[in-house]
Amino acid sequence: MAKIILTKKVKDLGTAGDVVTVKDGFFRNYLAPQKYAILWTKGAEKDIESIKAARAKRQIETIEAANEVKAKISAGVTIKMKVGKTGKLFGSVNAASVVEAIKDTYSVELDKHAIDMKPIKESGSYVVTVDLHNDVQVELPVLIKKA
Repeated sequence: MAKIILTKKVKDLGTAGDVVTVKDGFFRNYLAPQKYAILWTKGAEKDIESIKAARAKRQIETIEAANEVKAKISAGVTIKMKVGKTGKLFGSVNAASVVEAIKDTYSVELDKHAIDMKPIKESGSYVVTVDLHNDVQVELPVLIKKA
């Protein structure tokens, strides 16, 4: 068993800065290569506070404020991209693109790390998860249209 410090949120395991124990293979084969965790050492334990501070800086401070943002953005966003004849995009839509669309549409600034998604490579309708606060998430509809 390996004692580790999470550097990013991992579903069903914890959030950035948490110290957890996992099987060696899970750490070695999944968490470490994806840069989701580092091995716990006395020196690395000093990094926990900076990891937690960075996470707190990216998050919305209160649940009330997060709920206000959730109500504001829950209608979704539309992103216009160049699309080929088969519906494939020239490029892809990533978390930074979604954050920019939210900023343009609703004048709300979010951190790209709050968006949980894989890059989108085809036009259509998608739903991405936005972590506004530890207790507040919103399922954001994203429509990719031809520019």
